[in-house]
Amino acid sequence: MNARLNLFGSPLAGQFLRHINSADKVLSDSGLPAATQELVKIRASQINGCGFCTDMHTKDAAKAGETPTRLHLVAAWREATVFTDAERAALALAEQGTRIADAAGGVTDEVWAEAAEHYDEDQLAALTGLIALINAYNRMNVIVQQPAGDYQPGQFG
Repeated sequence: MNARLNLFGSPLAGQFLRHINSADKVLSDSGLPAATQELVKIRASQINGCGFCTDMHTKDAAKAGETPTRLHLVAAWREATVFTDAERAALALAEQGTRIADAAGGVTDEVWAEAAEHYDEDQLAALTGLIALINAYNRMNVIVQQPAGDYQPGQFG
């Protein structure tokens, strides 16, 4: 399988990706726990059907020490006992933020309040930005049908 467009070879796509990668760096350096960031990226990528990002973020999370059990259960986090209450709140926010077009009211007050119980204002800002950013990455990769499976942890820096 080949991508419809070489995002890594296109000068314009490269310039755009450098800018959004800078935003990603700001978020990754925030006070939002790294494990939570990867779980949110994985869940949004699963929902969006982005194989490239699902591959990347599960491999990055595993390299950072995430357990196989937790990685295998991200898609079924509601029934899983291996996630903290804070992680569950972040996953709920990620799901509603990703499915924003499917939900008439967007993110519910209940889901936001639950997240706000576990994260301070800066962490909520990082979480909101992260959800928006991973959705942008997902959409780019899904649109061009970016192949998945060959990612190596750390490959992009």
